[in-house]
Amino acid sequence: MASDGATENQSVPENLSFEEAVSLLEQTVQALESGGLTLAESTAMYERGMKLARICNEMLNSAEARITRIRTTYGEQMRMVAPEDDGFDGMDDVG
Repeated sequence: MASDGATENQSVPENLSFEEAVSLLEQTVQALESGGLTLAESTAMYERGMKLARICNEMLNSAEARITRIRTTYGEQMRMVAPEDDGFDGMDDVG
């Protein structure tokens, strides 16, 4: 059976980077897939994995929203600035 210490070691640290959260999620999945855990340990690890998956999903959603805002902001600015005509059509003069 899992001791309280083992369950505490399976908690999710705060202020993880996305990469750290993914790494911990991968470790959690490996531990679950390897077997050898008691039912209580497996349940605690599953809960930890779900928390980590939620954290990763929230970070991805936040990054996606930020990228959308950036594209919208800079896309609007790019439309306001018309490209100057330098007389170059992209073709090399031949002959």
